[in-house]
Amino acid sequence: MKQISILLLAAIVVFLSSCGNQPKPEEVISSELEAYRQQVRDLNKKIEEKTKELEAITSGQDNRMRVPVNLQQMEAVTFNHFFEASGTVMPVNEAYISPEVNGQVSEIFVNEGDRVKKGQLLMRLNTDITDKTIQEVKTSLALATDVYNRQKRLWDQKIGSEIQFLEAKNNKASLENRLATLQAQLEMSEITAPIDGIIEKVNLKKGELAVPGMQVIQLVNLSELYVRADISENYLPYLKKGDEVSLTFPSYPGYLKKLKISRIGNVVNINNRTFEIELELENTREELKPNMVGVIKINDFTAENSIVAPSKVIKEDLNGHYLYVAVQEGNDLVARKRYIQIGRTYDDQTRVTEGLKFGDKVIVDGFNRVSDGSLLKLS
Repeated sequence: MKQISILLLAAIVVFLSSCGNQPKPEEVISSELEAYRQQVRDLNKKIEEKTKELEAITSGQDNRMRVPVNLQQMEAVTFNHFFEASGTVMPVNEAYISPEVNGQVSEIFVNEGDRVKKGQLLMRLNTDITDKTIQEVKTSLALATDVYNRQKRLWDQKIGSEIQFLEAKNNKASLENRLATLQAQLEMSEITAPIDGIIEKVNLKKGELAVPGMQVIQLVNLSELYVRADISENYLPYLKKGDEVSLTFPSYPGYLKKLKISRIGNVVNINNRTFEIELELENTREELKPNMVGVIKINDFTAENSIVAPSKVIKEDLNGHYLYVAVQEGNDLVARKRYIQIGRTYDDQTRVTEGLKFGDKVIVDGFNRVSDGSLLKLS
């Protein structure tokens, strides 16, 4: 208002000068006095408004609209960023058992779900032909042994020909080798457990034919497992063997274990640009099962002394990202728009790299109802 009055006075002076009429001194002084009186009236009006405003505030009768908000003061925190990967549970010890020889299943000694020990007999194949052949060979071997002993005694006495002695010796050795082969075949007709574990599947029934390469029994040990996951090659610089990660299972909401990476693959899969990681996992209670899906949470970024704001309060316009902070201006708490630079976001929290300082109060509730300059009240 002061500036308007001065400009008005200057305009009058210029106008009079342009007209070639010099103003009288009393007219100039009167104009100046009027301008000063107007300034006084304007100041008195402002003083009166502020006085009423102060009285309304102190008496609790302020009728100006104030937006109820909640504030969060910015403090130094450690910001951690994680990414998640799906992994599959695998048994350390598992066996898909198949026979070494052809044969008809004659006996099955286990059922699905049975616990067995290493070396325990699981299944036997029909050995009738092998048994008869062994008896025949044993009979022939007994005769061959007797002939050999007779020929040897004669040969020791320099009686008989050397060829007869060698033929007897060779016949005896040949039958012994054949008997050993048949006995080995007999042993191979008995299928035993290669590890301790639980019978998961029995794929044949008594009387069915088993052949080499055919899986007849699946045996699994649940006490030792590992989790294997495929990780994008983009994370290679951030992972190393021994890093601690978190493991959870959707099937067990309360399950959480901190484990260390036991192996990192040395080859990137050309088809999906991933590499493997493995986590060793004890399963003494056997609650976890092979092929279950696990979720691995891996920390790939940490920044100490960071300013972190809720992601929901950060908005964006043509000028960039912004949020609202509460600023004390005189007796009023006022919302002010603040442009910021942001970093990574995790778990609905965003790291603010520029635009905020420690101690700033960010509006976290009611931010959608305010604009720059809005009056605030704490809810």
